Amino acid sequence: MPSTIALRSTLFSLLIVTLLSAGCRAAAKTPIPAAASDAPLAQSPGKQTAVFAGGCFWGTQSVFERVKGVLATTAGYAGGSAGTATYRQVTTETTGHAESVRVVYDPSKITYGQLLRVFFSVAHDPTQLNRQGPDVGSSYRSAIFYTSEEQRRISVAYIAQLDAARVFPKPIVTQVVPLKGFYDAESYHQHYTDNNPDNPYILVCDRPKIEALKQQFPELFREYKGK
Repeated sequence: MPSTIALRSTLFSLLIVTLLSAGCRAAAKTPIPAAASDAPLAQSPGKQTAVFAGGCFWGTQSVFERVKGVLATTAGYAGGSAGTATYRQVTTETTGHAESVRVVYDPSKITYGQLLRVFFSVAHDPTQLNRQGPDVGSSYRSAIFYTSEEQRRISVAYIAQLDAARVFPKPIVTQVVPLKGFYDAESYHQHYTDNNPDNPYILVCDRPKIEALKQQFPELFREYKGK
């Protein structure tokens, strides 16, 4: 017979999983359409930066670090008026920052439009305003922080394309705003999904995103092997 403490621990874990399952969005079974307006692949290797906010940065990072052509990812904070950002500050919902992920990619391997397609298909639900599943607040908002006029143009056109096609049951609420600063998150947040694979939140909210990426975009998927 299991001890009372062990039984309570098991029941508590089951309760957490049940609550998270109710809040986390199930990934779509099929990928959304590709961006009709996109930049062509570059002729030679290079580095460009994209920054996305789509709820808890654990899951967003776990998706993009598994995309071919992505060179590096960093969990952090962007979009606020405060001159600095830490997890303790951002979670007060007073700094204006959103949990975000900086994605450094090779434009000769993957286009910005392809990154957007992954972002909208499996990384998050772009119709949820100031929340993402069980996480509530403006720090969990959906946002694209563009680093060039080209990124702004492609993002705005893609959102209009998806809304016009009624790909989602509700309008997209994703902000498209210039990147004014990015602050790296604390070290324990980096690659959190891979460092804490048995965390109930990860199992329920983030692992399905990785599986959806693998199933929907096999040509882009790669196994993550660490830094």
